[in-house]
Formats: sequence, C-alpha cells, structure tokens
Amino acid sequence: MSMTMILGLVAGMLTTIAFIPQVVKTWKTKSADDLSLGMYVAFCLGVSLWLIYGFIVSDLPIIAANLVTLSLAITLLYFKLTYNNKTR
Repeated sequence: MSMTMILGLVAGMLTTIAFIPQVVKTWKTKSADDLSLGMYVAFCLGVSLWLIYGFIVSDLPIIAANLVTLSLAITLLYFKLTYNNKTR
C-alpha cells in the first residue's frame, strides 16, 4: 500500500469519525434542535457526489470515507427529521 493511499485512508478516517460524537449525543438526548436541516441536506448531497466521484476514479480512500460519512450524516438527518417532529 502506497503512502498516498495510507494518507488518504487516515485523512478519511479522521474526518469521518468526527461525526460519531454528534450522532451519539443526538441519539442519547433525542434532540436535534441545534442541527441545521439545510446544512445536513447539502452535506449529504455533497458527500453523495464525492462517493460517486470515488467510484468513477476507483479511489478506495474516497469511497470508504464518503460511504461511512454519508451513513453517519444520513443518520443525523433522520434524527433531525424524526426528533423535531416528535417535539412539535
């Protein structure tokens, strides 16, 4: 495995795991009031495009990082839509 591949995997891993504390906090508190719906919709669209790009160029770090990041971001988007509707 090349140093470039390792660099990409580590960078992707670090930026992806940054979402885990927010997912855990939102899940535990059942509150997504402080999350921006517009930001997460735009973010999910952007990450989806990065994922497509990763498949087009066959780049494992881009595919892996964006696949996991998209899963976490969609989870937060789901929480935002679900938890906010329960409190209204």
